[in-house]
Amino acid sequence: MTSNPGDAPSPPPTGAGNGPAVSRREFDALFAAVRTWGRWAPADRGAWNRVTPDHVRRATALVRDGAVIPLARPWDTTAGPDNTKPALHFMSDLGDVEAPEPTTHKDFLAVDYHGKAVSHLDALSHIAYRGRLYDGRPAGELVDAKGARFGAVAALGPLVTRGVLLDLPTVVGNAWLEPARAVHAEDVAAAERALGVTIGDGDAVLLRTGSMRRRRERGAWNPDAASAGFHVDALPLLASRGIALLGGDGDSDVRPSPVEGVHSPVHALAIAAMGVPLLDNLDLEALSTACAEAGRHVFLLLVAPLNVPGGTGSPVTPVAVL
Repeated sequence: MTSNPGDAPSPPPTGAGNGPAVSRREFDALFAAVRTWGRWAPADRGAWNRVTPDHVRRATALVRDGAVIPLARPWDTTAGPDNTKPALHFMSDLGDVEAPEPTTHKDFLAVDYHGKAVSHLDALSHIAYRGRLYDGRPAGELVDAKGARFGAVAALGPLVTRGVLLDLPTVVGNAWLEPARAVHAEDVAAAERALGVTIGDGDAVLLRTGSMRRRRERGAWNPDAASAGFHVDALPLLASRGIALLGGDGDSDVRPSPVEGVHSPVHALAIAAMGVPLLDNLDLEALSTACAEAGRHVFLLLVAPLNVPGGTGSPVTPVAVL
């Protein structure tokens, strides 16, 4: 499909607030409304069960130009307001450990990746709400110091499906969405019209807020205090479309949270209720440019997490192919 924002209907609202506020009772009703517990086997693959070989074949047919675009941020070893637990990278062999010839160079990597600086995938064991993982499984019985026995990232395996870029800054005519700007259901619908896309069954939806461009031009800030992302009112629309994966250049949640007593409500709805894994902290700037040049905002998306038994997620470099 082609896009021509200049011919689009009126853009989404550009208000900067994270609201409206949502009570805990309203949130619990929303959680129940989008819940898909008991729908799939194996349950710990959740919404990835939606993606069939037919979905994969249709997604591969989207490749026209052969442009390959990695979507991960660089491995970040520098502390900052958005990187309080920097990744580790040091050399473990400089050609002086093993016998000579050939000279061998080795390095060590380590990371506490569930934060704001590392591009990663959240598996279904990452989030519980009211003590329950996805499918109603008791978190206290299934996740311990040895890892997760349900919903681990190893159960997901790789995903190949159609990706849809919701490029909100392009739609509203700004360089980026300011931190704390909520993306509502009407924003999603207006973006579909403006970009010429329709989110469908088995799709991976990626939200660009422009946070990486803002960071490069304005400097880092604490995204736990304020970041653009989805308001919870967008999740019923995404649930009705049957998405398999949700992600973006933040962590999908607008912050501050609009829900009293729930710091990451989109995480709770997507992962614990809908069984939809999340991709956090992507760099979508190159993809935004490529989609604009190609005149389309759909593409083949490949996501291959590390095979970590018991892991609650994985660092990952998703790849878009146009």
